[in-house]
Amino acid sequence: MKKLIVAIDGPSGVGKSTLSKLLALDLGYVNLDTGAMYRAVALSAMRQGIDANNHEALRLLCKDIKISFARDDAGERVLLNDEDVSAAIRTPEISLLTAAVAACPDVRQALVATQRGLGAEGGVVLEGRDIGTVVFPHADVKFFLKASAEVRGQRRFLELQAKGVNVDLARTIVEVQARDTADINRNTSPLVQAEDAVVIDTGDLDITQVLERMSAVIAELRGSGEQNLAD
Repeated sequence: MKKLIVAIDGPSGVGKSTLSKLLALDLGYVNLDTGAMYRAVALSAMRQGIDANNHEALRLLCKDIKISFARDDAGERVLLNDEDVSAAIRTPEISLLTAAVAACPDVRQALVATQRGLGAEGGVVLEGRDIGTVVFPHADVKFFLKASAEVRGQRRFLELQAKGVNVDLARTIVEVQARDTADINRNTSPLVQAEDAVVIDTGDLDITQVLERMSAVIAELRGSGEQNLAD
């Protein structure tokens, strides 16, 4: 059976990371969290005191760092120069900085090349904001997940609270909206829904329900051989 390239796009807080992991596990595929790659660059830039507007410094930074993924009994981990930064890249500060770093054309060029290399043979699930439009425009299956900023802000608020982070709900929602604005309006690879993507509103669905819908779409593809399932 052909190994598929599955693209999952959408704004922050729609459940892309969780669903990508679960779908990859169900399919026996490799999960490539592309958003985490940009977060890792942002974390490295912050640690080195690099301004997000200094594109030359960011370009050189991308040449000097190594981003990889590992899976063990504890789950999937994001490694920055072999350091586990899975938790460090998920703070509100890094979330906002990532939008600015991801707008740098040289950063996107470097990471897109890496992502294409890792996923070229298929058997991968990739999630991000431009997977189905830029990284793999000919992906076998494309999903676009969405939900209101209020719903996504509430999810993020509860997630951070559970980790013991002192956060404010209203501010968290504003930060989600600010991230959306930055992602949609950036000049390089803005957040946009691919025309042939299957759109799923996750606002009123739990993770299991969304995963079931995605699995059904993939089962339909495998059964019919159709390449365009957005209709």
